[in-house]
Amino acid sequence: MNPCWSDTGRRGEPFFLGGREIGPGRAPFVIAEIGVNHDGSFERARELVHAARDAGADAAKFQMFDAAMLMSRDAVLAAYQKERGARDPREMLSALALSTDELGRLAEECVKCGIVPMVTVFSLPLFEAARTHTWHAFKTASPDLVNLPLLRAAASQGKPLVVSTGAATRDEVTRAAEWLADVRQLAFLQCTSSYPARDDMAAIGAMHEIRAITGRIVGYSDHTASMDTGALAIAAGGAILEKHLTYDRNAVGPDHAASLDPAQFAGYVALARRAARMIGGFTKELQAVERDVRTVSRQSLVAVRPLVAGEVVTPHDLCVKRPGTGICASRFDDVVGRRLARDVDADRVLVDADILWPVPAESGL
Repeated sequence: MNPCWSDTGRRGEPFFLGGREIGPGRAPFVIAEIGVNHDGSFERARELVHAARDAGADAAKFQMFDAAMLMSRDAVLAAYQKERGARDPREMLSALALSTDELGRLAEECVKCGIVPMVTVFSLPLFEAARTHTWHAFKTASPDLVNLPLLRAAASQGKPLVVSTGAATRDEVTRAAEWLADVRQLAFLQCTSSYPARDDMAAIGAMHEIRAITGRIVGYSDHTASMDTGALAIAAGGAILEKHLTYDRNAVGPDHAASLDPAQFAGYVALARRAARMIGGFTKELQAVERDVRTVSRQSLVAVRPLVAGEVVTPHDLCVKRPGTGICASRFDDVVGRRLARDVDADRVLVDADILWPVPAESGL
């Protein structure tokens, strides 16, 4: 089987999120990345959980961090963060942080709403608090693809793990996959770490190489500003989508501009799910809905003239016409040279009973 279209992980086991099997040919699993778009407000975060549910998301994801744990005194802002008005990285993140207790309450809110609570933990000491909450799956951020201690900690939680690969090289993806080789429930997301990412830099096709490298389920962490990117990622074989959700794309903050508002997010989910329905599986099969047209429009071998029992059929005795209820045109060479078992009128399809076929030898004789 081509590894680019495998629907299991390297260990040959299905991948599950929220109790649902995830993979190509199945409905996409859509993660609403709430991240820091709550602006540090618990109530706004709670509202976004409900907005995610109403928009059709399968999961809501949060970020658990402590600015002092995450950033040294040498930390700097990314260009896109400066463009959005930030002046100091620690100050920016501190203002956007929710407490571990608040995040735990949000996980419970997700469960009540019927969507999967997910979290990205950014520092090792915070896993102790995360273990006490009802997180159903963990995700690691792109910068932590090279953070061996954190990847080990995330993998040790006994929950499904989704790993982002933004701003990574092929070799770094390979190494991370090797580190996590024994993790049973593991998926990788292609990602372009640019906020927002331009269409010509979306690099959706990189999912194919990530799948070939890792042997795992893959998806797309979408930082474009578009509503149709998820559908394109599903068409390219992605099984998981992650997209930032905000209350207002024009709000001040690092991620709002690369996010979708609730109405847009609902459209994003609808497009992705429609794409999945239209794609179906990745095998060529005769569908039940095609059988009637197949019978009517396929072509059979037809007698050019009245044929008499005992005659040997020649190529000139046959033509090919609709419907496909007789001997298939593909068997032309099988019929030529055979004797007729009975008369056949002109312009009638031939069926197997019209031909004297060789009697198969009995087995064992």
